[in-house]
Amino acid sequence: FLKTIDIQTTQKVSVTYEIATFWQRLLALALDLVLVVLSCAILGVTFGALFSNNKVAMMILSLLVTCIIFGHALSSEIIFKGQTFGKYVLGIKVVKLNGTKLKGIDSAIRWCFKLVDVFLSLGSIAAVTMNSTSKGQRLGDLLANTTVIKIKADKKIVLNDILSIKTTSNYTPVYLAVKSFKEQDMLLIKDVLDRNKNYPSEANEKALNEVFKIVVEKIDVPAPKDKVKFLNTLIKDYIVLTR
Repeated sequence: FLKTIDIQTTQKVSVTYEIATFWQRLLALALDLVLVVLSCAILGVTFGALFSNNKVAMMILSLLVTCIIFGHALSSEIIFKGQTFGKYVLGIKVVKLNGTKLKGIDSAIRWCFKLVDVFLSLGSIAAVTMNSTSKGQRLGDLLANTTVIKIKADKKIVLNDILSIKTTSNYTPVYLAVKSFKEQDMLLIKDVLDRNKNYPSEANEKALNEVFKIVVEKIDVPAPKDKVKFLNTLIKDYIVLTR
């Protein structure tokens, strides 16, 4: 079963995310290593062609290669807010468990302990701790109070996946004011509905209630008793009225 975690947003609303698996994190690491090797190779070829007999240039090359090898992961997570090249490709990201912004010291702690639970132990320590903790944390995550979540869905949600035009040919819209919404708004509503359905929790129920309240106020209608049915109706109405 997929592990999930509730992360509180800056708006004080908890959102459920899937926790990245050990294999997703391992593949992300492999992609990072490939990028590091390619970068060092390109630098080596470039410096070799331009400064083959220059000792100073070779010292600079050695320094640059060392910085890339040991500093790539740390600097990437700091600059790109919890992501390296590999994590970006895999759609995963490092986050703080308490919902606060990831800081440089957090990334530094994770980087230091990666030497122990990933490289020196060939990933065995990381695998054991990630599988034995409910939040999928390795040693560095435990000390930094972080974990890695999945932020990229397996399949991108589009409105045409929700309801085809064919099935709405004889459908009469209920809430005409829904035309004032943007497509991103409807995708957010659908995402909240899906999370509440697939990962029932108090946090996702609260998120559903918040969305329901905002939508009811925006289109200025009496609050229906069945929130899920109401929001699904809005999605149908939007598709019929905008397609």
